[in-house]
Amino acid sequence: MAKGMTFAFNGTEFTVEPVKIDRRKLYGWSEIHAFDDDGNECVLVATDASGTVVIPKGGVGLGMVSGDGKWVARSQIKTVTTDGRDAVMTPSSYGKVNLLAEKVAMEQLLDCSITSFYHLRDADPALIALIGDDIYTFAYCYRDSYETSPAFLLVSEINGKRELFMLVGAENVFEFIGLNEIAVADEGDVEDDDDSDDIDFSML
Repeated sequence: MAKGMTFAFNGTEFTVEPVKIDRRKLYGWSEIHAFDDDGNECVLVATDASGTVVIPKGGVGLGMVSGDGKWVARSQIKTVTTDGRDAVMTPSSYGKVNLLAEKVAMEQLLDCSITSFYHLRDADPALIALIGDDIYTFAYCYRDSYETSPAFLLVSEINGKRELFMLVGAENVFEFIGLNEIAVADEGDVEDDDDSDDIDFSML
Protein backbone atom coordinates (compact mmCIF):
# COMPACT_ATOMS: atom_id res chain seq x y z
CA MET A 1 0.00 0.00 0.00
CA ALA A 2 1.35 3.42 -0.93
CA LYS A 3 2.28 5.92 1.72
CA GLY A 4 -0.11 8.79 2.30
CA MET A 5 0.77 12.47 2.44
CA THR A 6 -1.04 15.27 4.22
CA PHE A 7 -1.21 18.84 2.96
CA ALA A 8 -2.47 21.91 4.75
CA PHE A 9 -4.07 24.65 2.66
CA ASN A 10 -5.56 27.73 4.34
CA GLY A 11 -5.97 25.83 7.60
CA THR A 12 -7.64 22.78 6.04
CA GLU A 13 -5.84 19.43 5.87
CA PHE A 14 -6.09 17.05 2.92
CA THR A 15 -4.71 13.51 2.71
CA VAL A 16 -3.64 12.10 -0.65
CA GLU A 17 -2.06 8.89 -1.92
CA PRO A 18 0.96 9.53 -4.16
CA VAL A 19 1.44 6.95 -6.89
CA LYS A 20 4.82 7.15 -8.61
CA ILE A 21 4.75 7.13 -12.38
CA ASP A 22 8.04 5.93 -13.84
CA ARG A 23 9.31 5.16 -17.31
CA ARG A 24 8.97 1.40 -16.74
CA LYS A 25 5.22 1.77 -16.27
CA LEU A 26 4.88 4.00 -19.33
CA TYR A 27 7.24 2.34 -21.82
CA GLY A 28 8.00 -1.06 -20.35
CA TRP A 29 11.55 -2.40 -19.96
CA SER A 30 13.97 -4.97 -21.26
CA GLU A 31 16.27 -7.37 -19.44
CA ILE A 32 19.47 -9.05 -20.57
CA HIS A 33 20.22 -12.58 -19.37
CA ALA A 34 23.52 -14.37 -20.03
CA PHE A 35 23.80 -18.16 -20.32
CA ASP A 36 26.74 -20.49 -20.64
CA ASP A 37 27.16 -23.14 -23.31
CA ASP A 38 25.10 -25.62 -21.25
CA GLY A 39 22.15 -23.24 -20.93
CA ASN A 40 22.79 -22.34 -17.30
CA GLU A 41 22.16 -18.71 -16.41
CA CYS A 42 25.34 -16.83 -15.56
CA VAL A 43 25.69 -15.05 -12.22
CA LEU A 44 27.45 -11.72 -11.87
CA VAL A 45 30.45 -11.84 -9.51
CA ALA A 46 33.29 -9.53 -8.56
CA THR A 47 37.04 -10.04 -8.40
CA ASP A 48 39.81 -8.60 -6.27
CA ALA A 49 42.36 -6.10 -7.56
CA SER A 50 44.54 -8.88 -8.93
CA GLY A 51 41.66 -10.45 -10.84
CA THR A 52 42.50 -13.93 -9.50
CA VAL A 53 40.06 -14.16 -6.57
CA VAL A 54 36.36 -14.55 -7.40
CA ILE A 55 34.00 -12.86 -4.93
CA PRO A 56 30.37 -14.12 -5.10
CA LYS A 57 27.43 -11.74 -5.27
CA GLY A 58 26.87 -10.12 -1.87
CA GLY A 59 30.48 -10.56 -0.84
CA VAL A 60 31.43 -6.93 -1.41
CA GLY A 61 30.29 -4.09 0.84
CA LEU A 62 31.11 -0.51 1.67
CA GLY A 63 32.74 0.62 4.88
CA MET A 64 34.22 3.76 6.38
CA VAL A 65 37.63 4.15 7.93
CA SER A 66 39.31 7.02 9.73
CA GLY A 67 42.44 8.80 8.56
CA ASP A 68 44.61 6.30 10.45
CA GLY A 69 42.86 3.30 8.87
CA LYS A 70 40.57 2.33 11.78
CA TRP A 71 37.03 1.13 11.17
CA VAL A 72 34.35 3.76 11.85
CA ALA A 73 30.81 2.73 12.75
CA ARG A 74 27.98 4.63 11.11
CA SER A 75 26.66 5.65 14.55
CA GLN A 76 29.89 7.58 15.12
CA ILE A 77 29.35 9.80 12.10
CA LYS A 78 27.33 12.99 12.19
CA THR A 79 26.44 15.58 9.58
CA VAL A 80 27.56 19.17 10.04
CA THR A 81 27.06 22.38 8.09
CA THR A 82 29.84 24.24 6.31
CA ASP A 83 30.45 26.33 9.43
CA GLY A 84 30.82 23.25 11.65
CA ARG A 85 27.43 23.29 13.36
CA ASP A 86 25.29 20.16 13.67
CA ALA A 87 22.92 19.84 10.72
CA VAL A 88 19.20 19.67 11.44
CA MET A 89 17.35 16.56 10.30
CA THR A 90 14.23 17.24 8.23
CA PRO A 91 11.39 14.76 8.84
CA SER A 92 9.94 12.78 5.97
CA SER A 93 7.21 14.48 3.97
CA TYR A 94 5.09 11.37 4.57
CA GLY A 95 5.20 11.72 8.35
CA LYS A 96 4.21 15.38 8.77
CA VAL A 97 1.75 17.97 7.51
CA ASN A 98 3.12 19.76 4.45
CA LEU A 99 2.10 23.40 4.32
CA LEU A 100 1.07 24.73 0.91
CA ALA A 101 1.70 28.45 1.21
CA GLU A 102 4.23 29.30 -1.50
CA LYS A 103 2.92 29.91 -4.99
CA VAL A 104 5.48 30.00 -7.81
CA ALA A 105 5.57 30.92 -11.48
CA MET A 106 6.06 28.39 -14.26
CA GLU A 107 9.63 29.67 -14.76
CA GLN A 108 10.68 28.36 -11.34
CA LEU A 109 9.35 24.91 -12.19
CA LEU A 110 11.15 24.96 -15.53
CA ASP A 111 14.40 25.90 -13.77
CA CYS A 112 14.40 22.43 -12.13
CA SER A 113 15.30 19.04 -13.53
CA ILE A 114 12.37 16.80 -12.63
CA THR A 115 13.51 13.46 -11.21
CA SER A 116 10.23 11.97 -9.90
CA PHE A 117 6.62 12.26 -11.02
CA TYR A 118 3.63 11.33 -8.85
CA HIS A 119 -0.10 11.13 -9.44
CA LEU A 120 -1.93 12.15 -6.25
CA ARG A 121 -4.70 9.66 -6.71
CA ASP A 122 -8.21 10.37 -5.40
CA ALA A 123 -7.27 13.87 -4.27
CA ASP A 124 -10.09 15.82 -2.65
CA PRO A 125 -11.88 17.93 -5.31
CA ALA A 126 -11.76 20.83 -2.83
CA LEU A 127 -7.94 20.70 -2.83
CA ILE A 128 -7.87 20.55 -6.63
CA ALA A 129 -10.19 23.57 -6.78
CA LEU A 130 -8.01 25.51 -4.31
CA ILE A 131 -4.87 24.90 -6.35
CA GLY A 132 -6.67 25.64 -9.61
CA ASP A 133 -4.30 26.78 -12.36
CA ASP A 134 -1.56 27.80 -9.91
CA ILE A 135 1.62 25.94 -8.96
CA TYR A 136 2.55 25.45 -5.30
CA THR A 137 5.93 24.34 -3.99
CA PHE A 138 7.21 22.84 -0.75
CA ALA A 139 10.37 21.12 0.53
CA TYR A 140 10.14 17.37 -0.06
CA CYS A 141 12.10 14.42 1.30
CA TYR A 142 11.11 10.78 1.00
CA ARG A 143 12.60 9.80 4.35
CA ASP A 144 14.13 11.72 7.26
CA SER A 145 17.06 13.52 5.71
CA TYR A 146 19.41 16.48 5.98
CA GLU A 147 18.59 17.52 2.44
CA THR A 148 15.30 18.35 0.76
CA SER A 149 14.21 18.63 -2.85
CA PRO A 150 11.85 21.18 -4.37
CA ALA A 151 8.43 19.68 -5.06
CA PHE A 152 5.60 21.20 -7.06
CA LEU A 153 1.86 20.57 -6.99
CA LEU A 154 -0.17 21.32 -10.08
CA VAL A 155 -3.45 20.31 -11.68
CA SER A 156 -3.79 18.80 -15.13
CA GLU A 157 -6.76 17.52 -17.07
CA ILE A 158 -6.75 13.81 -17.92
CA ASN A 159 -9.59 12.40 -20.04
CA GLY A 160 -11.77 15.35 -19.14
CA LYS A 161 -11.09 15.05 -15.40
CA ARG A 162 -8.87 17.40 -13.41
CA GLU A 163 -6.19 15.47 -11.53
CA LEU A 164 -3.50 16.53 -9.06
CA PHE A 165 0.17 15.77 -9.69
CA MET A 166 3.39 16.24 -7.74
CA LEU A 167 6.73 16.82 -9.46
CA VAL A 168 9.97 16.43 -7.51
CA GLY A 169 13.26 17.67 -8.88
CA ALA A 170 16.58 19.38 -8.38
CA GLU A 171 17.17 23.05 -8.92
CA ASN A 172 19.51 23.86 -11.78
CA VAL A 173 22.18 26.46 -11.12
CA PHE A 174 22.61 28.71 -14.12
CA GLU A 175 25.68 30.90 -14.43
CA PHE A 176 25.32 34.04 -16.50
CA ILE A 177 28.00 34.45 -19.12
CA GLY A 178 28.33 37.83 -20.78
CA LEU A 179 30.77 40.39 -22.11
CA ASN A 180 32.09 43.14 -19.86
CA GLU A 181 32.28 45.45 -22.81
CA ILE A 182 30.84 45.43 -26.26
CA ALA A 183 33.34 44.44 -28.90
CA VAL A 184 33.53 46.36 -32.12
CA ALA A 185 34.34 44.50 -35.29
CA ASP A 186 37.57 45.86 -36.76
CA GLU A 187 37.00 46.31 -40.42
CA GLY A 188 40.67 47.06 -40.98
CA ASP A 189 41.83 49.00 -43.99
CA VAL A 190 38.93 48.40 -46.32
CA GLU A 191 39.62 49.99 -49.68
CA ASP A 192 36.87 52.04 -51.24
CA ASP A 193 35.53 50.79 -54.50
CA ASP A 194 37.51 52.38 -57.30
CA ASP A 195 35.46 52.87 -60.43
CA SER A 196 38.32 54.49 -62.36
CA ASP A 197 39.04 51.28 -64.24
CA ASP A 198 35.46 50.77 -65.31
CA ILE A 199 34.96 50.83 -69.03
CA ASP A 200 32.47 53.31 -70.38
CA PHE A 201 31.23 51.65 -73.56
CA SER A 202 29.70 54.96 -74.75
CA MET A 203 33.26 56.19 -75.38
CA LEU A 204 33.86 53.47 -77.98
